[in-house]
Parts: sequence; structure tokens; C-alpha cells
Amino acid sequence: MSEPDDPRRTAVLRQALSVALATGSYGISFGALAVASGLTLPQTVLLSLLLFSGGSQFALAGVLGAGGGGAAAVATSTLLGVRNGLYGLQVARLLEARGWRRLVAAQLTIDESTAVAVGQPETRLARVGFWATGLGVFALWNLTTLVGALVGSAMGDPRTYGLDAAAVAAFCALLWPRLDRPVTRVVAVAAALVALVLSPLSPPGVPVLAAAGAALVAGAIPTRRRAAAA
Repeated sequence: MSEPDDPRRTAVLRQALSVALATGSYGISFGALAVASGLTLPQTVLLSLLLFSGGSQFALAGVLGAGGGGAAAVATSTLLGVRNGLYGLQVARLLEARGWRRLVAAQLTIDESTAVAVGQPETRLARVGFWATGLGVFALWNLTTLVGALVGSAMGDPRTYGLDAAAVAAFCALLWPRLDRPVTRVVAVAAALVALVLSPLSPPGVPVLAAAGAALVAGAIPTRRRAAAA
């Protein structure tokens, strides 16, 4: 006999599938950008399998493509990946995973799986949303990464077709829905100005790190003012 909340579970699975399809499509851009940045096909595929964090992957490939060194690329990628550790603190309480499941959950803890999980009204539905979204994005992201890398290799230099702008376009697409409050717009503008000023004056990768620092400072100012007022 079907459980009363089966329709709600189906709705969560549909949401997970839609998120996976939308996010997975970005993998094509990453695959093409990675080979344009000098990574080999195996390196590109392994990066998606092991790192599996779209923002961090785009950052690493973008810095390498701009002529930055490995240290700057890794530092920028790591800085953007810190948020996944923060997500893990919240997701761990929902999943209560043990053993090998805990390792798999850590790999699948990304923006999308966390958002779908925490948006559910019940713990059981949150777990369904996390696993369905995480596994769906992982499968599609890695598949489209391979396709993008193969297509990019076959085309030669992807910059001829404007694919060198894929990272910027992807970041803008991810950022735009989050600029829903005045404070987030101010932080975004401050970080962009710092990056624009430093870009012609510093090595690749440094403007991103400096912009992230500026965003942290700008984001902390309202919090301090509210605390002082209280």
C-alpha cells in the first residue's frame, strides 16, 4: 500500500531531477574550458570526478588559462570550496550517515544538493532530496564534462568560438539569482571593483583572492553594525 506522503516524495524527486539537468549542462562548458586552459582529457575528467565543485573547477581552469601558476590556481579553487565544508555541518545533522555513506555524502555536498535538502519540510524528504540531487548532478556533470572536453579537443582552440568566456558566463548565471538583497548587491559590486582594479596590476588568480577578501569584509560590516546597535 502506498504511503500518504508518496506524492510529496515524487515532487522532491522531480525537483532534484530538474536541478540536476540544469546544473549538469554546465559541465560541457567546463570540459571545453579545461582543455583550452592546457589540461589533458584525463586531467579534466579526473578533476570533475575528484574535486566535483563547479565553482572551484571553473576557478582553477580560469586561472591556469589566464597564465597563472599552479599555486594561485589551487589557492583560488580552495577558497571557493570552503563553503562546501560549511554546508557539511548542516547536512550532516540531516543525513546522519555512517561509514562509507558518510564519505559519499561528503563528495556530494554541493550548492545544489544542500539547497534541495534544507528546503524540505521533513527530515525524510530532506534526505531524499539530498541523495537524488547529489547523485543526479554528479552523474550528469561528469558525463557532460567528458563531452565538453572531447568537443573542445576536436575544435582546436575553443577561444576561437568564445568558449574562453564560459567560466565568466557560468559564474554570472550562478551569481545573479543570489543578488536579491541590497547588501548582497553591495558586496558583489565591491568585490568586482577590487578585481577590476587589480587585474592589470597583479598575476592571474590574485584578483580573485583579493575580491573574495573584500567580499568577506564588506559582508561582515552590516553584521557588526547590527551587533553594536543591539
